[in-house]
Amino acid sequence: MISTDLARELRAAGLVWHPRSGDRFQLDEPEFEADVFTVSDMTIESRTYPTGSILAFNGTTEWALDSVAQEDALWLPSEEQLRGLLRGTFRALRRLPDAFAVDVEIGGQPASFEHPEPSDAYALALLALLRRVAQ
Repeated sequence: MISTDLARELRAAGLVWHPRSGDRFQLDEPEFEADVFTVSDMTIESRTYPTGSILAFNGTTEWALDSVAQEDALWLPSEEQLRGLLRGTFRALRRLPDAFAVDVEIGGQPASFEHPEPSDAYALALLALLRRVAQ
């Protein structure tokens, strides 16, 4: 799972989340920082209304939460989702002695992003891609 800080950076860089069953997220509030939730058709489902999307907590033990606005949730994309978002830019994931490296090609230029956690290495590569697209 990627770090909360990288998830925030990805959102700020323009990553859009369309919640699906199995997606993990945190509520973007300090008191919920340690809690990770999972979208599930049975317990936490995404509902879209003309006024916006919410994540509805359906009779779960998630305290007294009924629902939260999607913009108040911070998506924690999985390693597989991050790799998929890199699409054709992805070249390889390599194991280094103390880290993982994700190799991509952005704008015709090879680039490598290293981190001890493979999901964070993918997130760093996606962040670079999103920033490049925004230019």
